[in-house]
Amino acid sequence: MAEKDTKKPFDIGLLAAGRRGGLSRIEIGAGLLSLVWLGLSVAVLAGSDTPGGDGALGTVVAVLAVTMPVGLIWVVAQGARAARTLREEAARLQAAADALRLAYLHQQQGPGPDSRPSMEKRIEDLARAQRETQDAIATFATRRDRAAETADAPVSVEAQPPGQPAARPARTASDPQPSLALDGPPEDVPPLTTEEFVRALNFPENTADRAGFRALRRALDDRIAAKLVRSAQDILTLLSEEGIYMDDLQPDRARPEIWRRFAQGERGLPVSALGGVRDRSCLALTAARMKKDPIFRDVAHHFLRQFDRVLVEFEQAASDQDLNDLAETRTARAFMLLGRVTGMFG
Repeated sequence: MAEKDTKKPFDIGLLAAGRRGGLSRIEIGAGLLSLVWLGLSVAVLAGSDTPGGDGALGTVVAVLAVTMPVGLIWVVAQGARAARTLREEAARLQAAADALRLAYLHQQQGPGPDSRPSMEKRIEDLARAQRETQDAIATFATRRDRAAETADAPVSVEAQPPGQPAARPARTASDPQPSLALDGPPEDVPPLTTEEFVRALNFPENTADRAGFRALRRALDDRIAAKLVRSAQDILTLLSEEGIYMDDLQPDRARPEIWRRFAQGERGLPVSALGGVRDRSCLALTAARMKKDPIFRDVAHHFLRQFDRVLVEFEQAASDQDLNDLAETRTARAFMLLGRVTGMFG
């Protein structure tokens, strides 16, 4: 054990400091200058003919002449070392600031799927669901077209069961105008019920909402309801571009008699309760879009006119519960939002 201890290197404070922070060239230079100055001073004092006993004043002068330059050398060395340390710290801070700026720019330009906020994910999910809804509507329209083409095909009279009416004759080239695929005999299309109309104005909840899609198809087959449904779909799509979704709004519910008074033509303070949307950010975004985007403004006013026109007819036969159900639809919420932005409710 003793031999092992004797082989360990002898550690003095200077070497320890060198391992911790390292001796810089400034300190090495200051040390060499100090040694040179001390050597010269000793040589000069040793070779001087002036005796050392000239008094205390001579001794003080000699000591100051030797030590003051050494002190000045180390003061300058420490100042240079402090300046170098400050420069290194400034460089590290600059590098850290550059790294933070690059990380921020990278996050703004291309955030990864794991770093996106939950709100952005929710917006993308809603947009994807809306695209799937539009694709489903297009699919249903295609099926109706194919069914109409099949119905237009010629059918032989002998193949029909007895007691059934004769099939409609096939369209020939001499017909003045071809029949539309969506047009059918009025007696074959049952009228749109209030429940179906309200469900259609709320739009399907998701791709599995079969009742919602059925009500939407029925509303699109109705001449009056189809105009409102299409205008509502247009304005909801434009509002979604601003990050405004009707499911996020929680407007104050107005009483059915307020809706009736509005449908009967009353305006101003008595029907102001219809503007129950309180979300300031949605109101501000919608107002800004109305001012700067003429297309959005035209679509919004067209939607408001269609809703007002349909509400007049709907109110006459609707019960109070029907009006409450209508107020909970996405279309009615869009009407309340846009009506308050445009000042329709006073």
